[in-house]
Amino acid sequence: MEFTFLGTSAGTPTKSRNVTGLALMHGSPKHWYLIDCGEGTQHQLLRTRHSVMQLQAIFITHIHGDHTFGLPGLLTSASMLGRTEPLFLIAPRPVKTFLEAAIGNSDSSLSFELRFVDSEAEGFHWEDETLAVTTVPLSHRVSCRAFKFTEKKLERQLLRDRLEADGIEAGPAWGRLQQGHDVILNDGRLARCDDYTRIARKPRKAIVAGDNDQPELLRDACTDVQVVIHEATYTQEVSDRVGPWPQHSSAAQVARFAEAAGVPNLVLTHFSSRYQPNPDAYPYIGEIESEARGIYRGNLYLARDFACFALGKDLVLRAVERL
Repeated sequence: MEFTFLGTSAGTPTKSRNVTGLALMHGSPKHWYLIDCGEGTQHQLLRTRHSVMQLQAIFITHIHGDHTFGLPGLLTSASMLGRTEPLFLIAPRPVKTFLEAAIGNSDSSLSFELRFVDSEAEGFHWEDETLAVTTVPLSHRVSCRAFKFTEKKLERQLLRDRLEADGIEAGPAWGRLQQGHDVILNDGRLARCDDYTRIARKPRKAIVAGDNDQPELLRDACTDVQVVIHEATYTQEVSDRVGPWPQHSSAAQVARFAEAAGVPNLVLTHFSSRYQPNPDAYPYIGEIESEARGIYRGNLYLARDFACFALGKDLVLRAVERL
């Protein structure tokens, strides 16, 4: 499971950071998902190995423009490139209204079916053959959700000693069992997959949160999650000066929550455009990381545009080079 950050700035872009967008890949580059789509996301994608032709689904946390204004361009570009495969859009209803207006009033059309799913529907659950997805309501100026992604179809290990003890010889039946199927043997016996295989590891799970000023709302959802990706728009000092109206989290807030909840891997993103990459400038973006590290003792990363992180089967998150 890999995460590539397409934009890490809050509200407006900077010279080094675009607004919010995140690519989640599971399986292969031809099977990936987009979480949020700020203006310029399709241009950011051109610098990655991800193509809109292989995009499986788009998840939108909330309606704000720095999370949605890239949608009309990305979708119509996919159409102009010849996409015909249906595409899921999992989002709040206002996003559907926005898209219909943008496409309908710009003499544009789509060459593929856009399958809208209301992310705010009661009991929301979406899945395909690779991932299962649920949501957690957050606290922001507009309705906002976090998405929880759970890996499906974990590989099975054959219990060879049991197979051999029961006289089931190596062959096609072993392969079918390992793929998760029950098998009728040549002698008429039923060999059940659960009797002759086991799943040797836990599924990988990750939460990607939208804008949120109450990280503790994720507490229950985090009990079995290995990675949380959460905004840290300011340091606490800047947050106190700005005041509560924007309804964003400080690095200290997120770090305190992640430490108390036992989150093993934490990635901070969605940084105010006021933060500078130069250590001699004020405010310096490294202050956000320093504030979080003073509280959180787990595996911490500060996201940057085009940074890629892989959650391995050992459930440890690592930075990787992909560009």
